[in-house]
Amino acid sequence: MAVLSKIRQHSAIMIGVIALALFSFIIQDLFTKGNFGKSSKDVGSINGKDISFEDFRIKVSNVEKSGQGITSTEASKRVWDQEVTVALLSAEFDKLGLRVGEKHILDILKQDQNIGKNPMFLNAAGMFDVVKFKEFFKSNPEQAQYLKDREKDAELNAKFQIYNTLIKSGIYTTESEGKFNYEMASNKVNFSYVAGLYSTIKDSDVKISDAEIVDYMKLTPKKFKSEETRDIEYVLIEDKASAADVNEIKSRINGLLSGSVVYNQATGKNDTLAGFRSTTNVVDFVNSNSDVPYDSSYVAKKDLPAVDADQLFNLAPGAVYGPYVYGKYYCISKSLGKKAGVNAKASHILISYEGTQVPNKREKRTKAEAKAKAEAILAQVNANPDSFLMLAFTNSDDSSAQQGGDLGYFGQGQMVKPFNDFVFNNGIGKVGLVETPFGFHIIKITDKQDGIRLATVAQKIEASEATSDKVFTEATKFEMAVADGGKDFNQTAKEMKLTVAPAVSVKAMDENFGSLGNQRAIVRWAFEKDSKDGSTKRFEVANLGHVIAKVKSIDNSGLVPVAQVRPYVEPILKNKKKAEMLKAKMSGSSLETIAKAVGSSVQQVADVTLENPVLAGGVGQEPKVVGNAFALAANKVSAPIEGVTGVYVVKNTSTVKAPALKSYAPNVVKLKAQSASDVNRVLPALKEDADIKDNRKEFNY
Repeated sequence: MAVLSKIRQHSAIMIGVIALALFSFIIQDLFTKGNFGKSSKDVGSINGKDISFEDFRIKVSNVEKSGQGITSTEASKRVWDQEVTVALLSAEFDKLGLRVGEKHILDILKQDQNIGKNPMFLNAAGMFDVVKFKEFFKSNPEQAQYLKDREKDAELNAKFQIYNTLIKSGIYTTESEGKFNYEMASNKVNFSYVAGLYSTIKDSDVKISDAEIVDYMKLTPKKFKSEETRDIEYVLIEDKASAADVNEIKSRINGLLSGSVVYNQATGKNDTLAGFRSTTNVVDFVNSNSDVPYDSSYVAKKDLPAVDADQLFNLAPGAVYGPYVYGKYYCISKSLGKKAGVNAKASHILISYEGTQVPNKREKRTKAEAKAKAEAILAQVNANPDSFLMLAFTNSDDSSAQQGGDLGYFGQGQMVKPFNDFVFNNGIGKVGLVETPFGFHIIKITDKQDGIRLATVAQKIEASEATSDKVFTEATKFEMAVADGGKDFNQTAKEMKLTVAPAVSVKAMDENFGSLGNQRAIVRWAFEKDSKDGSTKRFEVANLGHVIAKVKSIDNSGLVPVAQVRPYVEPILKNKKKAEMLKAKMSGSSLETIAKAVGSSVQQVADVTLENPVLAGGVGQEPKVVGNAFALAANKVSAPIEGVTGVYVVKNTSTVKAPALKSYAPNVVKLKAQSASDVNRVLPALKEDADIKDNRKEFNY
C-alpha cells in the first residue's frame, strides 16, 4: 500500500517523464526517418536526374525473381548499371535529336523470338504479320502495358543502333595516318647503346613511402579514382566441434556397428536391436540413424571419397567399412553390390539442320542433307577409326568439337533417350548413327565404368550445445572488452589467444568480405552513419561462428587505397629513383666511357622499327629508346633515356627510310579495323565525366 501511495503522489511527475520520453522518441523518429533524416527518397541521380526509389525497388524485385539465387545487392547492382547506362545514353540521344518511327521499333521487336517467331503473329507464309500483331493487343487490352514496356525498350535499342552507326561513321582514318603506319613498320634504324639496368640496383636500397604513392596517384586522379573504402579487421571465433565432440560422434558411429540392448517401456522387457553389420533392413537403418538419407544410386570409383575410394569400391557385398571421415561427416558404409557400366564415356559428331535448336551451326542444311552428310562421315569413321577426332573437329555442330567430340563420362538418363540407349546398350568401341531432336549423331563409345551401391550412415561433425555455449561466451567476452573504445582490439585478441585477420578493404555496395565470402551485413554495418573509425560489432555467421569486426580505417580521398595500388605503383616509383641514380653515373663523351662508368658494355642493334621496338638479348620492348635513336642524326649520341628496363644512352649509326608508296590504302584499312572497337569506349567516357550520386547504401541493399 505504501508503494501505491508513493506512485499516486508522484504520478504527475511520472506522466511528465513518459510524455517527454515519447516526445523524444517522435523527434528522433523524425530525424532518422522523416525530412531531417534520410536525405532523399531517391536512390540516386545521374547528372541531376533523380532515380525514384519506388521504381528502382520494383525493378530490383523483378530481377531477383527472374534470376536464380541472385542476391538483392547483386540485383540492385544490375539495375543501377542499367539505369546509369540508359540515363547517359538517353541524354546523348536527346542532344543529337535522334528520333525513330514505328517501322524501326517493329523491326527491333521482331528480332525477339517470342514476337518475331510467335505463331500468333505469323501469316500463312510463316512471315511476321503486323496486322495480326496489332490486332492481338487491341483485343487483349490487359497486355497493353507489356507492349508499352517492350516498345519503350525497342525505341531505346533502335536509337542506340543509330547512335552506334553515327560514332562508327565519325571515326575516320586519313591517308596521312596510313602513311605513318607504313613508315613505323618499314623505316629502320641501326644504333649502338649502353644500358644501365634497374636490376643492377637492389630494390631494398630504394624505399617508397605511402605519401609518395598518393602523390603519384594525384598526378592522374581519374586513373586511380575510387569510391570510399573502409578497412575492416576482424576476429573469427569458429563455432566448430571440439576434440571431445569429434570423439563423441566417432564413438556414437562405432556404437551403431554392433547390436544394442534397450528397455521397451511398452512391453517392460529389454529389446535387442540389430547393428549396421547385421541389420536386415539397411534402408530403414540408414534413414533412422543418418543425417544424410539413403541413396540407392550406383557410384563410380572416381566419385567416391578420394582417400577411401579403393577400400570402399572393393568391398564385398554385405561388408562394412568405417568409420571414416568424408567432408564434415563421420561415416560407415555397407556394400550392397556392384553393377557394370553405370557410367559411360563417348564422343560424337553432331550434324544438325534447319529447325533444330542448335546455336552456331557450321552451315545451313536440310534434314535430308544433314542425314546424307552424317552417313558419309560414319562411313569415313568405319573405314578409318583414327579419323574420328579430326572429323569431329572439322564437322561437328557441337561445342565438344574443340575436344574432338569428347563428351566425358555421364550416367544413365543424362543424355536424350536415343543417344542414351545407343551408348548404354552397346559395348566399348561401338560406332553408330542415331537421330535426336538436335540432329544426327555419329557416336563412338570410348569407355564404361562399373559402380557400387553403398548404404552409408553419415553423422555430421558439429559442435555440441556445450561447445557452442562456450564459443558464444568467448565471443561475447571479446565483444564487450573492445566495445565503445574499450580495450585495444589487437592486444585483447592476443591476451585471449585469438587471431586478428588481415584487414579487408570494402566499398559500400560490396558483398564479398575476403575469405569469409558473402557477408553483406558486415559491409553494410561498416558504412552506417554511426560506424566510425574504431567502431566494433559482433556478427553471428551461419555455419561458421562469430565475427567480431572493427572499422580500422576510412578512406574517402577518392583514390584507390595505397595498399591495393602499391604492387603496381611501387615498381614504377622505384625505377624512377633508380633512373636518377644511374643518370648520375652516365656521363662521358663516348659510349665506351659511359659503359665503363656503369659496369656495362656497348651493344649493337640493327634494322629496328618503331612498330616493333624490341632490343635483342632478352631486353624486350623499349619504344622510347628506339624513338630517340630515330630522332638522332648519324653518329650523334643521346642524353640518358629512361626506358622500361633501365637508363639508355644511344648513338645513331644510320637510319634507313622506306621508299614512298603511291597509295597507303592497305595501311588505312588496317588502322580502320583496329579502331572498330573504339565505339565501346563511349559509355565508359560518359560515366567518367558524369555527376553520379549513388544512395543505394541508405536503402539496405
